[in-house]
Amino acid sequence: MSQFQSIDVADFYDSETFARIQEFAKDKATPFVVIDTNIIAKQYDDMVTNFPFANVYYAVKANPAKEILTLLKDKGSNFDIASIYELDMVMAVGVTADRVSFGNTIKKRKDVRAFYERGVRLFASDSEADLRMIAEEAPGSKVYVRILTEGSQTADWPLSRKFGCQNEMAYELLALAKELGLDPYGISFHVGSQQRDIGAWDAAIGKVKVLFDRLREDHGIVLKMINMGGGFPANYIDKTNQLGVYAQQIKHFLKEDFGDELPEIILEPGRSLISNAGVLISEVVLISRKSHTALERWVYTDVGKFSGLIETMDEAIKYPIFTEKKGELDKCVIAGPTCDSADIMYEHYAYGLPADLAIGDRLYWLTAGAYTTTYSAVCFNGFPPLKDYYL
Repeated sequence: MSQFQSIDVADFYDSETFARIQEFAKDKATPFVVIDTNIIAKQYDDMVTNFPFANVYYAVKANPAKEILTLLKDKGSNFDIASIYELDMVMAVGVTADRVSFGNTIKKRKDVRAFYERGVRLFASDSEADLRMIAEEAPGSKVYVRILTEGSQTADWPLSRKFGCQNEMAYELLALAKELGLDPYGISFHVGSQQRDIGAWDAAIGKVKVLFDRLREDHGIVLKMINMGGGFPANYIDKTNQLGVYAQQIKHFLKEDFGDELPEIILEPGRSLISNAGVLISEVVLISRKSHTALERWVYTDVGKFSGLIETMDEAIKYPIFTEKKGELDKCVIAGPTCDSADIMYEHYAYGLPADLAIGDRLYWLTAGAYTTTYSAVCFNGFPPLKDYYL
């Protein structure tokens, strides 16, 4: 499968925004990512407008920059936290414990204790050992159990196998939570990151409804919350529906199962809030061919899998790549600068880049605001972490 069409920046950014990013970037050494916080603010407002009944918990792992955390705190967002280190980050900008969920189902005992001591009372779980630890270190806290969901075939970055448990186990865990003195608060699921199939939410909500009914009927447990995770897609090469389309359908699915009496709904957007706000700028380091008769060029850039582009693993996330060169598009393989053979971003999904592309030219990786700075290695091959700037 190949992409042989010029990337039109206007499909991703208005001309004024992109010109501002280019002007800011022109005298800076590559590679780096520039993030426009105005776009994040708009994306957040769109999320709140389309889901007025939901509480937004920003997935900090997508990008924990102080500028982003402060912006979202001031706009009223809550925060989905994956570690004690992220808790430190959000509290450093003034986020209070009542706006935090410890959403990682894999956590150390000392960290659960630290979260509790700092006032956090909302914890995710998906196993008995973890649940008992929460009961001991965070007594009386609200817990929600994450269930396994389908969607791995339709999400660009599937998540389902590592996290969550089967419905029957979730049922048992929530009943056990009550016995342990915890507050069995709700159910969570995640349909997969960059999920295009809206039907994945329908199937997951249906599974949640079954658990709500069984626990109420069998144990008198009235669950109060559904955490629907993230999954809303960003605008990469493969186009997606607008957020409003997802919202309209998901509201229909919820009403179909729960009627007009909806439980508390939590959303945990990360990618969909900040991906489109970022442009990663890299430089072409080398262009070569593997033989005199090879059809494709190898284009090596100064950014790669180990400096922010790990989501190109298995060529899952396909970033739109823009260059100012206008030559005829020609097949190429795109690889990073490190001495590791895994550092190839696109080989099977062959991109077309201009035939007149030259060493020293800049490549603009669009929609690169999420999971680039946080995935960047500290010192692989001596390269420093990806630099980031915020407008």
